Amino acid sequence: MTSRTVTLTDNATGKQVELPVHEGTHGPAALDIRALYNELGYFTYDPGFMSTASCSSAITYIDGDEGVLMYRGYPIEQLAEHSTYLETCYLLFYGELPTSEQLSNFSRIIKRHSMLHEAIQRFYGGFRHDAHPMAIMVGVVGALSAFYHDNTDVHNPRHREISAHRLISKMPTIAAWSYKYAMGQPFQYPDNNLGYTENFLKMMYAVPTEEYRPNATFVRALDLILILHADHEQNASTSTVRLSGSSEANPFAAVSAGIASLWGPLHGGANEKVISMLEEIVASGNDVNHYVRRAKDKDDPFRLMGFGHRVYKNYDPRAKIIRTMCHELLAEMGAENQPLFEVALELERIATEDEYFVERKLYPNVDFYSGIILRAMGIPLNMFTVIFALARTVGWITHWNEMINDPESRIGRPRQLYTGSAPREYRPIENR
Repeated sequence: MTSRTVTLTDNATGKQVELPVHEGTHGPAALDIRALYNELGYFTYDPGFMSTASCSSAITYIDGDEGVLMYRGYPIEQLAEHSTYLETCYLLFYGELPTSEQLSNFSRIIKRHSMLHEAIQRFYGGFRHDAHPMAIMVGVVGALSAFYHDNTDVHNPRHREISAHRLISKMPTIAAWSYKYAMGQPFQYPDNNLGYTENFLKMMYAVPTEEYRPNATFVRALDLILILHADHEQNASTSTVRLSGSSEANPFAAVSAGIASLWGPLHGGANEKVISMLEEIVASGNDVNHYVRRAKDKDDPFRLMGFGHRVYKNYDPRAKIIRTMCHELLAEMGAENQPLFEVALELERIATEDEYFVERKLYPNVDFYSGIILRAMGIPLNMFTVIFALARTVGWITHWNEMINDPESRIGRPRQLYTGSAPREYRPIENR
């Protein structure tokens, strides 16, 4: 991995240090700075770790300039077209696409573990009736370690695999029950005759008094959303899972920490903001162009949500994939005649044709389309991030497993640039 070195010279002292340069499969090389403090006495300063590789990873690769996203080397476009969410889960965790037999066995294991311990039902009862589903998710996932503590030896590969299976299989049940609890409806048990995504929708929407059949387009749309959100490299929540897990905390606790990080509006709440913006435009009575003009005005605080991306400087490859599904779903539902969706489609048209947006590459991103799809499916806003957490679970547990298995892994301990008071003497309170 190391092919050359860089020599740094401290101009103040004349001291030098040789720093190895690590070359990955793709992307920028990484300067190994571990000797910098020992040799020269310096830390590096990088708020937000924007220029720092905190680990090496073989899971996901992103090229934001070129609009590339790959899971284990497979372009996201191919996986979205040909794969399913469960097959993608297998690929992420095990590193290779499964054979037919391997996928069948994996699917069977996931189905068999989808039920929750019956006592967890009472755990839900401890929350207020109006608790946010993400608050419930944080608590319930963290509590799994109290129910499934028999296989939490992080140094045992088989225990890590069992924990991964449990999290992937139980997360749809936990998520759906969070919704049911908020709605005051009875919990629905998993149905092993259904696929992963169908099962989640049934647990969300079925009631004991009526037969429920998942809409086939809903199933395909949601499965696509899960695939596109399964992993996204070293984002805030994944880094949180790695940092929490670096202390050898059990996987349920580490993933619970990741859910808490995802809950932040700067991370997992982007598709909620899209719908809130569309609702604001519809409620205002103003036409779309009024808000487009506001978005162009640098002195106006209004911003269009769901356009552009912090990582993808060209286009979000996931948006291109999900756009077709979004239009297909809206057409099937006749949703074009609903004001909110009419506004969304007009915004999309303007953003792809208006010179202001095209020059700045402010194209609709995956959050724009996923928010519209989830709303069209009747999923409430406070469940949007829950579904994001459901999708990302496999990415979190895969990164956790990779970190535990990495011989270079250390307990996370970021340094700081101290800017507080210089040493001073304590004064008795009567002298202050």
